[in-house]
Amino acid sequence: MRVMLCLDDKDGMLFHQRRQSQDRVLRQHMLNLCGAQSLWLNAYSAGQFADQERARLRVDERFLALAGEGDYCFVEDQQIAPFEDRIEAIILFCWNRVYPADRYFDRSLLAYGWTLRETEEFPGFSHAKITKEVYEKCKQ
Repeated sequence: MRVMLCLDDKDGMLFHQRRQSQDRVLRQHMLNLCGAQSLWLNAYSAGQFADQERARLRVDERFLALAGEGDYCFVEDQQIAPFEDRIEAIILFCWNRVYPADRYFDRSLLAYGWTLRETEEFPGFSHAKITKEVYEKCKQ
């Protein structure tokens, strides 16, 4: 599976169990990445998608356990380390800002066995610049 996360400049993900930010251009970018595939996520994350986008979503609280090879997952409020052996790629969307946070992405997960393969910047709706970083597992 391929996991997508949104982070601030200090790798923050949440503050008091709430997302730091959201951006409708980013949501469309994620759906475009998925192509014809569905996007796996939980009900909390699905809540930010418009009604017309909901047909593209596979909503289940156990989505990280259920998603298969090649599937895309959007994670906002969970740790991905327990699923690392099943993850093919980690796609980080960086807000290029610092927000209050009390839950962070453990970037040390990327220290061993992962390689930065792609970086792209694009304008969002509420963010002047969103940076996408794609990490893939190193071939052994």
